[in-house]
Amino acid sequence: MTIKTVGLIGAGLMGHGIGKNILAKGFKLKVLARANRAPIESLVGLGATEAATIADVLQGSEMLILCVTGTPQVEEIMLGEKGVLACAKQGLIVADCSTAEPHSTVRLAALAKAKGVAFVDTPMTRTPKEAEAGKLGLMVGGDAQTLAAINPVLSCFADLIVPTGAVGTAHQVKLINNFLSLSHAAIAAEAITVAAKAGVNMEALREIIMGGGGASVMFGRLINVPLHDDDSHAKFAIRNARKDLRYYTNMTEQMPVASYLAEQVHQTYVLADTLGFGERYVPRLITMMMQNAGMKPKA
Repeated sequence: MTIKTVGLIGAGLMGHGIGKNILAKGFKLKVLARANRAPIESLVGLGATEAATIADVLQGSEMLILCVTGTPQVEEIMLGEKGVLACAKQGLIVADCSTAEPHSTVRLAALAKAKGVAFVDTPMTRTPKEAEAGKLGLMVGGDAQTLAAINPVLSCFADLIVPTGAVGTAHQVKLINNFLSLSHAAIAAEAITVAAKAGVNMEALREIIMGGGGASVMFGRLINVPLHDDDSHAKFAIRNARKDLRYYTNMTEQMPVASYLAEQVHQTYVLADTLGFGERYVPRLITMMMQNAGMKPKA
């Protein structure tokens, strides 16, 4: 199959960069309308066609990319009364870039196959900055022939594409990756809070941590909060982080494997969400922890 037209559902922080780079590489793009108009209007300005319904997105598209919040949204898009499986023609390939629960991915792939539609999981790593630059990392799960067919499209917005095995395995790897990165962030936030309470020089802390065994990408991002009151280095909402960690603990429980550390990290994000930080970016765990420690963080 030669893909010429791609449908996109979920042109948000990550989806906008995906769509922009698909257009830049010469593919046609059809994007589903959404309430947040700015990314839609930006993509239309770059040559995309806006579609009012899922059926409109699928009309003439050989491939559909999903980039939505999580499993409930993916299932509604795929299984709804006017969803993908109700409207799609045989031969469509659906690539799910969302972070979703692996058991649902396997189920959706089976239901799609019965309709003559291929469903593969292609979740992402990195940030909106890399999405805009066309330098995302992708884990891809599915049969080799389908993945080869969509590789030219995926390569438009990713410079790292790693096959993980059958459908569902990419979402497994994604959840493990997010457990690690979000745990690193929670640990870094606590360490930075303790350092602030102790009056530690934050420039000195950054230099020694990033030069030794305690270094992590997340520490390097979060230290910008006390240094510059800048949370833009990890643009991922605390509420989404909470959701991803719940997916991870759901997965481990189904295996079953004990994941008591993940439960503690998950509850850190639950606490932040319930205290009103759900829509804030992950670095604001520091603000929450400082408040709990009786400190007055920066605005």
